[in-house]
Amino acid sequence: MVTLRPSQERGYADHGWLKSFHSFSFAGYYDPAHMGWGNLRVINEDWIASGRGFGTHGHRDMEIVTYVLSGELAHKDSMGNIKAIPPGDVQRMSAGTGVQHSEFNHAPGQTTHLLQIWIEPSELGVPPSYEQTSFLPEAKQGRLCLVASPDAAQGSVKIHADACLYAGLFETGQTAHLPLNPGRKAYVHLVRGALQVNGVALATGDAALLAEESEVVLSGADAAEVLVFDLHA
Repeated sequence: MVTLRPSQERGYADHGWLKSFHSFSFAGYYDPAHMGWGNLRVINEDWIASGRGFGTHGHRDMEIVTYVLSGELAHKDSMGNIKAIPPGDVQRMSAGTGVQHSEFNHAPGQTTHLLQIWIEPSELGVPPSYEQTSFLPEAKQGRLCLVASPDAAQGSVKIHADACLYAGLFETGQTAHLPLNPGRKAYVHLVRGALQVNGVALATGDAALLAEESEVVLSGADAAEVLVFDLHA
C-alpha cells in the first residue's frame, strides 16, 4: 500500500526569520493522522534567514539527522562540537541522556535551506554523541546511497535506531529498486523535482508512505533529489 502525502497538506509555520513545513505533528501543528510513520517522528523542511537561528536548547533520547540543501548551518553543542554543515554533509546527533545545542545561519545575505529529521531510538539512555560525513553528488547520482544506518555500513553515519536512510539524485531515465521487508514501513520524501514511487507520482515536497510493500521502485524521474527511509513498523 502506497499513500501520497502532498506537500501542501503539511503543517506550515512562518516566524519571519524561519519558515518551516512539518511532515508530522510538531510544535503548534497537531494532526492526529500524522504523528509519525514507523519510528520516523519528525521531518521539518526549514528556511533560516541570514543571521538568525535556533538558540541553545536541549534534546533527550532522539536520533537527530540534519540534511542541508543550500546555504550552511553552524552547529555548536555541549559535547564541544563546533561545526559548519554544508550541502552534501549528513550530520547525526544522538541526544541520548541529554545534549544542548544551537544552530545558526551566519552567512550574510544567504538563506539556509535544510531538512531536520528525528528518528526514535531503539535504545534509551545512550551517551550523547555526534558524527558528520560528506557524501559527494556522484555517490548519489542514479542510485540510492546509504547515508545513515544502525551499523555504519558503506560509510554511513551510525544511528541508534532500527532504520536506514538513503539519498539519491535521479535524472530522466534513471531508476532504482530498494528491497523491503513487507513487515516494515518505508517513507519516501521528494526534496525536489519529480519522481514516481511504485507508480505513484510525486512532485517537490511530496512524500509517499509505504506499508506491506516488498520493494521501493523509483522511476519517471525529472531532476529529482530524494530521501528514502526503511523503518521499524
